[in-house]
Amino acid sequence: MANSQEHLEHFDQLMADLGRALSEQDWDRLAELNRQVQPAAEPLMLALEAQELSADEVRTRLEEMQQLVEAMDQGAVRARQEAQDALKGVNQNRNAAKMYQNVSSNRPK
Repeated sequence: MANSQEHLEHFDQLMADLGRALSEQDWDRLAELNRQVQPAAEPLMLALEAQELSADEVRTRLEEMQQLVEAMDQGAVRARQEAQDALKGVNQNRNAAKMYQNVSSNRPK
């Protein structure tokens, strides 16, 4: 049973780390932690099958993880849109600078 509790604690810590990385918008850390979700969930499922953990304990954590994953998806979509908007702004500024340069260099002296 202690081993199962350790797996629960590890999963809880992983969720806390994911939540912290999400709030900090640390996408590299989120990607790293996301790769750990399935390996951390597998021992919980095995402990559930062996009746070492209650279904409620596991279900609660899996529901919380699902909420985190959904929030990460939404955050990634927002970050991608912000990056696209910033890139559009840079391109517009670059185009405006080129037009100004063309107009300035073609003026009669």
